[in-house]
Amino acid sequence: MYRLGWFSTGRDEAARWLLKTVHDRIREGFLPAEITYVFLSRRPGESRESDIFLDLCRELNLPVIHLSAREFEPELRRRDRELWRTLYHRAVLEKLPEEVDLVVLAGYMWVVSEEMCERLPMINLHPALPGGPKGTWQEVIWQLISARAAETGVMMHRVTPVLDEGPAITFCRFSVRDESFRPLWEACEEKLLSKGLSALISEEGEAEPLFRRIREEGVRRELPLIVYTLKALAEGEVDPRNPGRPLDLSGRIERHLRTGEWR
Repeated sequence: MYRLGWFSTGRDEAARWLLKTVHDRIREGFLPAEITYVFLSRRPGESRESDIFLDLCRELNLPVIHLSAREFEPELRRRDRELWRTLYHRAVLEKLPEEVDLVVLAGYMWVVSEEMCERLPMINLHPALPGGPKGTWQEVIWQLISARAAETGVMMHRVTPVLDEGPAITFCRFSVRDESFRPLWEACEEKLLSKGLSALISEEGEAEPLFRRIREEGVRRELPLIVYTLKALAEGEVDPRNPGRPLDLSGRIERHLRTGEWR
């Protein structure tokens, strides 16, 4: 059985939904894996959202290890973030119960240390195609709009010491130029010509209709990509330590979006 470690900060409903979806696919037999432990970077009582996340873990009978990042050496974190990151994750490593085949960063809000990257095979999601824009999902979408992109996607990549630079393991792609996007691009182009990108970002930001639509289409594919990536890894279709050419899961994900079925 493929053994998973699960890292989260448990900060919102999306973190809970992701954990429950993967757990349900395991229980149904779709994913030949098990979640060996959940690591939470908050302690019980630290926030309402993470307490709800802990309740879910208990409901799913998943063992939880926790260590509050916010409360770990706060003075050191302000003074020397890199040293703090090393010491915090060293303390985390000491708490983890056993080796796993893979660690999934699923709503984990802290940059992991170089030592942890070397000790554990970890994967994370990035909202762009391999070789595409870097940065936060907001920065990625504005770069796509600025470049008048024809398509974008979502990828799962190996976590390395250089943020967002690990090799892609899997990805999916989708068009942002089909007929339903046409009026959104036309309206956005008019605003870009009249006021420029910086003004558009400051005045409308995430409410801009084209921006919002690109984000919605990406989010629709994130959860299926994670599930199908874990299935490909558990079944040996791809190796997280030596992924080679990333696996294109677009067909499987689009079929799932059309049918709602996991197969």
